[in-house]
Amino acid sequence: MRNFQKRQNWKNIARSRPVLVFLAVLLLFFAYGVIGFMGKMELTRENRKIAENKVAQLEKEKARLSSDISKLNSQNGVEKSIREKFGLAKDGEGVIVILEDKNEIEVPKQESGGFFSFLKNLFK
Repeated sequence: MRNFQKRQNWKNIARSRPVLVFLAVLLLFFAYGVIGFMGKMELTRENRKIAENKVAQLEKEKARLSSDISKLNSQNGVEKSIREKFGLAKDGEGVIVILEDKNEIEVPKQESGGFFSFLKNLFK
């Protein structure tokens, strides 16, 4: 009989209101931690995608630079690079230089035709 009463005593303590409140608070604390962890995992996934895109971009840049280096190792590649950078020409070739006109004349914008612009132009 005493053994049964001891079991009932522990069940009564486990089912008491303060213990249940404590367990509910503990459950909420762990749930908050899990939700925060999930948010951090999502942020990590986004950062990983950004890093993978950047790695792919850098690999493309590396391949382009490697091809440029291999072109510069040849005489024709060096000549082409110098001609592009400095605007030089071979003997017997001419160079055309196009300059932009700095004294451009601005044309005033015409207003779209509407009733009020018609009245405004009528009294000018």
